[in-house]
This record gives sequence, C-alpha cells and structure tokens, in this order.
Amino acid sequence: MSGSINNYTNQMHAAANRAYGEQIHPQAESYQQMMDRMPQLIGDPGIQLVNSLEDRDKAIVDNINADQHAVSHIKYLNSDRDLSIEKQSKALDKYLDSQDEEASLRKYLVFGVQWVSLVTENLLSHPFIVLRRQCQVYNASKRYHLHPFQLMPSIMHLHRRQGVTTLWKGLGSCLLVRGMTLAIDDVISKFTSWPKDVDSRTTLKRFGQHLLLKSISIGLVVPFYAASLVETVQSDIASEKPGLLDVFREGSLRLFYWSSPQKGRMLPAWALIGPSVTMGITKYLFGLVIRGVSSRIMRRRLTMKQEQRGAKHRDDTLEHQNAEIYANLISMLTTEMLFFPFETILHRLQLQGTRTIIDNLDNGYAVVPILTNYQGAIDCYRTTILTEGVAGLYKGFGAVVLQFAAHVAVIKLTKWVVCKITECISNRPPARIVQYYNLDRASAVLVGGNNSNNSTTISPSISSTELDVHSVGQNSLD
Repeated sequence: MSGSINNYTNQMHAAANRAYGEQIHPQAESYQQMMDRMPQLIGDPGIQLVNSLEDRDKAIVDNINADQHAVSHIKYLNSDRDLSIEKQSKALDKYLDSQDEEASLRKYLVFGVQWVSLVTENLLSHPFIVLRRQCQVYNASKRYHLHPFQLMPSIMHLHRRQGVTTLWKGLGSCLLVRGMTLAIDDVISKFTSWPKDVDSRTTLKRFGQHLLLKSISIGLVVPFYAASLVETVQSDIASEKPGLLDVFREGSLRLFYWSSPQKGRMLPAWALIGPSVTMGITKYLFGLVIRGVSSRIMRRRLTMKQEQRGAKHRDDTLEHQNAEIYANLISMLTTEMLFFPFETILHRLQLQGTRTIIDNLDNGYAVVPILTNYQGAIDCYRTTILTEGVAGLYKGFGAVVLQFAAHVAVIKLTKWVVCKITECISNRPPARIVQYYNLDRASAVLVGGNNSNNSTTISPSISSTELDVHSVGQNSLD
C-alpha cells in the first residue's frame, strides 16, 4: 500500500511540474481517471489522504489559471495605454503644428490691420476733413454744425448737385503735404542726427532735439499746408480745378514772400509760422502723453485678462496691435477736441486774402466768398468771440464726430473680419467658446504637462500590476 501511495505522489508532482508549460485540461482528465481507481488500490483508509491531495491539486490549477489571466490582463492594459499615448502624441503634434500656422497667420493679419488703419486715417477720413474745414473758415454761416445731424441735409444737397467727388477735393495735395513732412523729418535727421521718433528710453537731450526737428519741419511746411487748405475748401463749381503740383507752386510763393504777401489781405509767412509751430508742437506733445497713457492702460488690462484666462503662452501680437490702434484713436480724438478752436483760428488766418469761394453749407446749394480782415491770431480770436460767440470756434465739430465714428466702425469691421479669417484658417473655435470653456488654459496644460503626466500616471499602475502578478506566482508555487 505504501508503494502505491509513493507512486501516486510521484505522478502528482510530475503532473504539477508539467502544468506550467503545457495545457492543464488533459492532465486534469488523466488525474481524474487515476483518482477513480484509487479506492481499488488503497482501500478505505487512504480516502482522507487522497482528498487532501485533490484539494492541493485544485489550488495549483486555480493559481495557474489566475496567473494566465493576470498576464493577459497586463498585455491588454499595455496595448490600450500604448494606443492612448500614441493618440495623445499625435494630438499634441497636431496642436503644435496648428499653433505654428496660427503664429505665421497672425503676422499677416497684423500687417493687414495696420494697413487698414493707415488707409482709414489718410483716405477714408478725408471727406469729413473737407466738411470740417469748410465750416471752420465760413465766418458768416448761420448754422454751426455742432452735431452730425445738422450736416446730413447739406451733405445730401452737395451730393445731388456736385456728385460724390466734391468731398474728395484736395486729397492729392493733402497727401503730398504729409509726404513732404516725412521727407523733411528724414532729411533733417540725416544731416543733424536728431531722432525722428522717441520712446520711454529717450534721454532729455535727445527729446529736445526731436522737438527742435519737429518745429523746423512744421515751420517749413506751413506755406504748403495753407496752399493745400485752399484746394480743400474751394468750391468745384465756382473755381478751376488745381493741378497736381500747384500746391508746391503756391506754397513756394508764400514762403518766398516772407514779409510782404503777393495779395492784398494775405498775411505774411512769419505771421503764420509762429502760431502754427506753437500749436503744432503743443498738440504733438499732448498727443504723445495721451497715447502713452492709453497704451499702458490697455496693455495692462490685456495682460491681466490673459493671466486670468491662463493664456500667457499665446501669441498676443494682434491683441497688442489692436490696443495700439485704439490708443492712437483715443489720442487723436482727444487732441482734436481740445485743439479744435485753435485750428479754426489758424485756418481762417491761412485762408485770408486767397480770394477763395467755398460751398455754403447752410443749405448745400449756393457758393459764398471768404472775406475777412484779421490782423493776427489774437485779433481773429477776439473778433470770432464778439461776432459768433464761443460756439463759433467749434463750427463743424459734427464732422469730427462723424469722422471718428466712421473710423471706429472700420476698425470694428476689420477686427471682425480678421477674427473670422483666423477661425476659418486656423480651425480655432470662436472667442466666446474659448473664453467660456477656458480652452487656452487647457492648451497650456496640454503643452506643458502632457509628457510628464503620462510618465507618472502610467508607470506606477504597470509596476503595481507586475507586483501583483509576481505575488500570485509566488503564492501558486508555495
């Protein structure tokens, strides 16, 4: 009987050793057949020992099955996480590519916004400048046109009688005078090394040289500006159309006749240059201060807004460019409002004695001559206050309101078009969706912490699973 039990034990150990490399089910079947024959070999006293060996063998089989299930589960987890990592890396590469495309696109859009702003400032605002100057120089007008609604009937009448081009007269001469100003600044800067532009890092000495450069430039351009003013306000139906270069001829004549003008009531050049330079430099300095303060405030608000949204990684060139455009617009509007009375006085002095006939904006149909006899800037101011009142210094202010309303509308339209182009080309969601779902912060997290998060979250789970597998294996061998 003991020999039979020893043979049976050897067979059990051999079956257990082969179970790790081969299939379990055929060995289990042979083992079951042997167990059925055991009562015949050993009799009733060996039934208890056989039952204990049967329980041990079942435990071994269960542990082997658990090991195989754990190994297959680990393979599935590894394949699934490898696939998720690959998808995340592809998404990250696609996001970075889209960011590069968006950065290159924004450069072109910034250039487009700058170009539109420049065109609006120099071309689209010219009709309102024509209306404003015609109102300023007409000292005998009954309507002051202080708000835009008073100008609307006159604009409609001018359009019906003279056509659309009547509001674009003198555009060529205005552009030539502005180009001449830039050219004089450049020539003076090259010969004297004085700075044409200043910033916050400019020293006090360099800033004084810059102001001196601006003073000389304004003084040299004043006669040509007066000639351009005549072409801007004169009526098309009552005057000959000037040539393209007539502004240079008329300006040169006024500059050369320094002390004695060529016409009766025309003021000499020295009487115009002093007030023009004084007002020009004061207006320029005030504009610099307003633009600097407005730009700092808007940039600060933009930075705080980006910090709240967590979007500091984005290319904000376009937003800062919009801030600069609005700061420049605020500076222009403020200076035009404050210096509008002084501009009215200078325009009347520059037009005096030129025998100019302008359109009567009281009704928009008739034409009237400009006949004044001012002795200087102070005399012009006193006469205007006495005959027209304080409101006489603000004649045509409604045209300024129309000008800046149109300027803001063009900027808003351009910004909307730019945003739509950016969304269409860069596949970026609208600004409201980005702000509502805080996608900029999510993008920053994706760029900054994607790789590190993957390495720290996946590796511990795999290592812990491996430890469980090793523990299962050890338990099964015990």
